[in-house]
Amino acid sequence: MMRSLLMLALLVPLPVFAQQAGLPAITVETGAGGASEYTLSIQLLALMTVLTLLPAMLLGMTAFTRIIIVLAILRQALGTGSAPSNQVLLSIALFLTLFIMFPVLQTVNTQALTPYLAGDMPFTEAISVGFSPFRDFMLAQTREADIAMFAGIAGINSLESPEDVPFFVLMASFLTSELKTAFQIGFLLFIPFVVIDLVVASILMSLGMMMLSPMLVSLPFKIMLFVLVDGWVLLMGSLAASFTT
Repeated sequence: MMRSLLMLALLVPLPVFAQQAGLPAITVETGAGGASEYTLSIQLLALMTVLTLLPAMLLGMTAFTRIIIVLAILRQALGTGSAPSNQVLLSIALFLTLFIMFPVLQTVNTQALTPYLAGDMPFTEAISVGFSPFRDFMLAQTREADIAMFAGIAGINSLESPEDVPFFVLMASFLTSELKTAFQIGFLLFIPFVVIDLVVASILMSLGMMMLSPMLVSLPFKIMLFVLVDGWVLLMGSLAASFTT
């Protein structure tokens, strides 16, 4: 699975640079005093630039965005401050993303990566076949209204089938749909915790304890409720099930 991601990331720049055999990545020049000077060519700079952008592209084409936003909203609803920490939330989101995206990555490895490495498929065809499962996944999660909006902004007036949607339109629409879905899930998560805050605040006010923070008193009750209902299992299962295939 990780092999598929890394190889898909490296497939894009390498053949392009390999075609330019006349421009080495590092040029060695000997000066007048016999000293050697090393110069990086534009190839290596372009390769480094592409590699820095690929992780953001891959995260923007997967389930990561929805998951990390829901986890951040849950932490805010619980009122636990920095617990779980950002590193823990990112780890949970990353591994849950790999779990959800495993069928897509497996398809990419079977249909594109393995034939390309075996020499049975040209590079251009491997790229097209490799991105097709990601495209199908993104189309399944994207709302038609979002696609229509970005297509109108791009000046594309007629889209007869999902295959006619340009990739840049699909990617923007997918991210917008993921943000909307994530905040909808976050809203539903917030409701029970807000109810607990309101009940605790009402009790404290009726007892005349206005100087005591309701958030401080309600925190253990919210944690206890979340643990009693097995909240982490319900949340992870619901997030995984929310992605249609």
